[in-house]
Amino acid sequence: MGILNRPGMLGRVTSVIGKAGGDIGAVDLVEMTGDRVFRDMTIKARDSEHGQRIIDKLRKLPVVKISNISDRTFLMHLGGKIEVRSKVPIRTRDDLSMAYTPGVARVSLAIKEDPQRAFSLTIKQNSVAVVTDGTAVLGLGDIGPLAAMPVMEGKAMLFKELAGVDAFPICLDTKDPDKIVETVKLIAPAFGGVNLEDISAPRCFEIEARLRKELDVPVFHDDQHGTAVVVVAALLNALKIVRKDPRRLKVTVCGVGAAGTAVIKMLMTLGVRQIIGVDEHGTIHRGRTVGMDFMKTWVSEATNPQNVKGKMPEALKDADVFIGLSVPGVLALRDVKRMARDRIVFAMANPVPEIQPEQAERHVRVMATGRSDYPNQINNVLCFPGFFRGLLDIRARLVNDEMKLAAAHAIASCVGKSELGPEYIIPSVFNKQVAPAVAREVARAAHKTGVARRRPRADASIWA
Repeated sequence: MGILNRPGMLGRVTSVIGKAGGDIGAVDLVEMTGDRVFRDMTIKARDSEHGQRIIDKLRKLPVVKISNISDRTFLMHLGGKIEVRSKVPIRTRDDLSMAYTPGVARVSLAIKEDPQRAFSLTIKQNSVAVVTDGTAVLGLGDIGPLAAMPVMEGKAMLFKELAGVDAFPICLDTKDPDKIVETVKLIAPAFGGVNLEDISAPRCFEIEARLRKELDVPVFHDDQHGTAVVVVAALLNALKIVRKDPRRLKVTVCGVGAAGTAVIKMLMTLGVRQIIGVDEHGTIHRGRTVGMDFMKTWVSEATNPQNVKGKMPEALKDADVFIGLSVPGVLALRDVKRMARDRIVFAMANPVPEIQPEQAERHVRVMATGRSDYPNQINNVLCFPGFFRGLLDIRARLVNDEMKLAAAHAIASCVGKSELGPEYIIPSVFNKQVAPAVAREVARAAHKTGVARRRPRADASIWA
């Protein structure tokens, strides 16, 4: 921005920014002329609307001329956030003859004779397809495949940064389950695993189930299983604090979509017997007809042994744990107080949780959210990079419950006994120990359950 070159003018500008609620970062001198000083200023705002209000206030100052506005988040995305690079240099004709024709023909024929050699001789050994149709992206809903691309690129970045996995965004311009299944089957030869992402329920259940049957590489719907793994990891550590047995718990799960259903299934694998699912129509119970689909019908038959009917107050009576995967503000403090002693509340709706931690924290023993600005962030990034690292390292054929439970225990184990407390039940997303720990335990579980194509090598941190 160009600021009038007079004493006190910069102070007037910073005062306006401060009164508008902006947080000034760097202030760099770009150019100085006789009548103006040009400065590059970095201003942090709460969101886009807040940023625009700050700009509007500055434009009203007669001493300021704004020449250019840029958004650091948009700048990060310019040209995309990922790229493909060669692993070997091509400097000579000899290099070219081995990497491409004629030498590559020998490698192709070797794979033709033994297709399993594709795992060792191509990128298949380390590649994952991140597949979406853009129908359930973050909290944005059905925004389509093009708008889903930045999210899928971000996912690919996390795969590479945290676990060294080469992940490729595959955004499909169709909502037809048949076409999605067929497309993934057609591209599957190039990949060692498939990560389904942001596909709306209940279609996601059918798509995953069909691909699991028809592909010989593991298929993992992260919105379901990644969420379930991290929730159970957090719960394992929370139960150590309150000293409760999973088999004696009463758990209320609010939100019975893809993530909620997967959490319910994994809680059952953990040994939890009393689970009540709640959606916008109330408790899910046997005989309910409103708002049901094939998966909620399964939930009605597999859970809620007392067949509790009603809304949230009935579902939460004497509950030990609340797990929210729904919408903001649905959990009232009066309902929290109906829970059993030493309450555990995981309110994971984003960006606004089911109940604000400030409201609930005095009335619960352990509180967690999906947000990074509160303690105990339950985030899928703790699971999927290491999970796929383990799948690829062991060349797993599929994903099973034993591997998911092993991953949950691995994540929980990254919080040491001396560190564990009500505000630290789950490791940080930046904890470098998590992905290797998850990979190691997933690979071991795959080997033990007979779904691995190769054995783990005990004397190394990688798998042979």
